[in-house]
Amino acid sequence: MSEFNSSFSIKEWNENDRPREKLIAKGKNTLSDAELIAILIGSGNRNESAVALSKRILASVDHQINDLGKLSIKQLMNFKGIGEAKAIAIVAGLELGRRRSSEDISKVSRITSSKDAFNLFRPLIGDLEHEEFWILFLNNANKVIQKKQISVGGKTATLVDVRIIFRSALEYGATGIIIGHNHPSGTLRPSTSDKDLTQKIKQAGSSLDIKVLDHLIIIEKGYFSFADESIL
Repeated sequence: MSEFNSSFSIKEWNENDRPREKLIAKGKNTLSDAELIAILIGSGNRNESAVALSKRILASVDHQINDLGKLSIKQLMNFKGIGEAKAIAIVAGLELGRRRSSEDISKVSRITSSKDAFNLFRPLIGDLEHEEFWILFLNNANKVIQKKQISVGGKTATLVDVRIIFRSALEYGATGIIIGHNHPSGTLRPSTSDKDLTQKIKQAGSSLDIKVLDHLIIIEKGYFSFADESIL
């Protein structure tokens, strides 16, 4: 039996059967996206292996991991063989990946352009289907002291309490802030309410000697900068 095992190489394994063993033997970088998802769900259904099922799930989002991360637990459960526990495992695994990416980008310690701010905001709110409003708090050297979610809204708007923003700014000792919120609709055009709110925050900040350095509207693949467009 031991002689058989030693001669049965990984190359002879069916790819639908052995993603865990492949990871151990060859390393995580050798696995396809489908094989990694198969490890998360553990098993397939009566007619499909875990890898085959994972390939079908990926095909439904055109093999885009970012789009897979947008699927809800209920949407994932529409696939035969994916119950609540497996759907939760997929959602949790992808969320860990998103947070890891966010931590890597957060190593940007100093904001020198709107692109730097976008790189901090995008992992947080770029692909959300509801609006969120975030603030970057900066010191005199434009280094990020803290980033904080201020409010969560629906698909088209979010309410913002200006007092919360500057209470936090004073607590952190910030001398400048950068505002960021997303548009789930995908449009980068600022609304009238976006412009009015920006001016309201700017006026409140001037009385406390805290500068509003920029306001970014974020979508998954781009942004609009009030400062770059000279409308701040």
